[in-house]
Amino acid sequence: MFSQKDITQIQERGSSVRNVEEQMDHFRKGFPWMKIVGPATPARGIRVLSDKEADDAIRYYETSQVDGKCKFVPASGAASRMFKDIFAGLSVLEKGEDLPAEAPGSRLAAQIDRFAFYTRELFGEKGDSAAYRRCVLEKVLTDKGLGYGSKPKGVIRFHRYADGEVRTAIAEHLVEAASYMRNADGTCNLVVTISPEHKTLFEDALAEVRPVYEARYGVKYNVTFTYQDKATDTIAVDGKNKPFRTEEDALLFRPAGHGALIYNLNQVEEELVSIKNIDNVAHEKLLGTTARYKKVLMGEALKVRDRIFDYLRRMDEAPSVALCNEVENFLDKELCVQIPLAHNESERVEMLRAKLNRPVRVCGMVRNEGEPGGGPYIIAGKDGSTSLQILESVQINKDDEGAMTAMSRATHFNPVDLVCCLKDYKGRKFDLLSHVDPEAGFISSKSYQGRELKALELPGLWNGAMSDWNTLFVEVPLETFNPVKVVLDLLRPAHQA
Repeated sequence: MFSQKDITQIQERGSSVRNVEEQMDHFRKGFPWMKIVGPATPARGIRVLSDKEADDAIRYYETSQVDGKCKFVPASGAASRMFKDIFAGLSVLEKGEDLPAEAPGSRLAAQIDRFAFYTRELFGEKGDSAAYRRCVLEKVLTDKGLGYGSKPKGVIRFHRYADGEVRTAIAEHLVEAASYMRNADGTCNLVVTISPEHKTLFEDALAEVRPVYEARYGVKYNVTFTYQDKATDTIAVDGKNKPFRTEEDALLFRPAGHGALIYNLNQVEEELVSIKNIDNVAHEKLLGTTARYKKVLMGEALKVRDRIFDYLRRMDEAPSVALCNEVENFLDKELCVQIPLAHNESERVEMLRAKLNRPVRVCGMVRNEGEPGGGPYIIAGKDGSTSLQILESVQINKDDEGAMTAMSRATHFNPVDLVCCLKDYKGRKFDLLSHVDPEAGFISSKSYQGRELKALELPGLWNGAMSDWNTLFVEVPLETFNPVKVVLDLLRPAHQA
C-alpha cells in the first residue's frame, strides 16, 4: 500500500507505518458505538450543589495541599472558523454585489464600533454602502488592517473596558489565573497549546500585558507554550478508504482533533490542572461568578482525590469485606461506577483498587438551553463496569432507539470546564496515555482543495482520551460559559461592558 517515498514521509513525521495502518483499519471497520445506560442528570450522575455546599467546596480548595496548580488552555489554530461567514461576505462584496442587512458581514460593519478591536483611526466614519462594508471586512480580515482572518483567537481583542483598556482572549486568561489559580508562592502557571507559526504573536500579546498584570494582581506568570505533535496527525482517505493523495502524490495528514492534546497534558508537572478553551472567557464583570465556580470544581476534585487516597491507603494496610463494601458504595453513589460481580474476594479487591487508582476529573455541566456541547452520559464499558462519560453527538448511534431516547432526556451539556488531579496517592504522576480508550475516536467528512475526504479524529481530550478516569459531573451556571465561536458572539452581553 505504501511506497518507499510514503514510508519516508511517515517516518519523517515521527510516526510509523504500523501506526498509519492501524488508522487505515479504523476507516475500514469504523468505531464501535458507545453503549449508553442513560443520560447523566441531577437524578443520577450530576451533582447540583446548594450555596452552602458550594461555599464548603471553596473552603476545601483554599485549605488543601496540592503539588502545584496549572491552567491548561487549548489555543491551537487560526480564527478562520470564527470569521468564516465574514470571509463569505467579503467574497460577495469583491464581486461587486452587496449583502443583505441580516448577513453577518453587514451586521459586523453596522456595529463595528461595538467591538473591542474598533478604532476610529482604522475604520473611519461609519457608513451604509457596499463600499463601506467591503472596507470594514477587508480591514478586519486582511493585512490592510488587523489581519484577523489568519491570526489565532488568543490574540484577538475581545473586550473593552470603561478606562480604555482592551483585552485579548489570552489576556483575560491571565486575569482569570490570578483570580483562582494562584500558587502559594504567588506564581500563576499557564500551559497554552498553540501552533508554532503563532508563537511570536502570542509572545507579543503577553509582553504587552504581563508586567502590567503582575504589578496589578501581585503575581508572577509562568507561561509555557506547547505544540500539538505532528506525530499525532492522522492520515486522510478518499471515499474508497484508500490513502488520500495531494497533487504532488504525497500522503495527506491532518491534525487529529483536540484528543491529540492528551500528549501535551501528559507533560504537565503540576498536580491540579484547570482546563478551559481559549475562547471561553467573559468580560471581567462576570469574573466573580467564573472564579467562584472554578474554585467549586477544584474543591470537589480535591474532595474526591482525598477520599480515594484514603481508601487506597486503607486497602494497602488491611483490605476487608467491610472496606470493599464501603468503596463499592462510594464508586456507585458518587461516580456512577458499578463493577461486575467478582469470582472471589481477592479479585474484587483488585477490581476496586484499579477503579480507584486513576486520574480524577471534575467537569462543570450547564443546563441545556440550546447551546452546542458534548453531553454527559452513563456508559457501560467493555469490562462490564459503568462510568460517567462525555459524548459528542457523532458518537451516538442514531439508529439505536434506546440511545436516542437517552439523548432526548439529557438535561445538561459540557462547556469544556474541567479540573483534573494528575497524581496518585503516592505522589507519582499518572501516565495519562494509558487511560485513553483508543476505540472512542470517530470519522468525519472534510475537504481538501475542493476534493472530499474522510478524516480520523482521535479520542477527544475530554471524551475518549479521559475515558478511564474517575469522573464527577457538577452543575455550574450558564454565566460561566461564554464561548466566542463566531465574531458576532462578541456582541453578546457577556462580552460587552
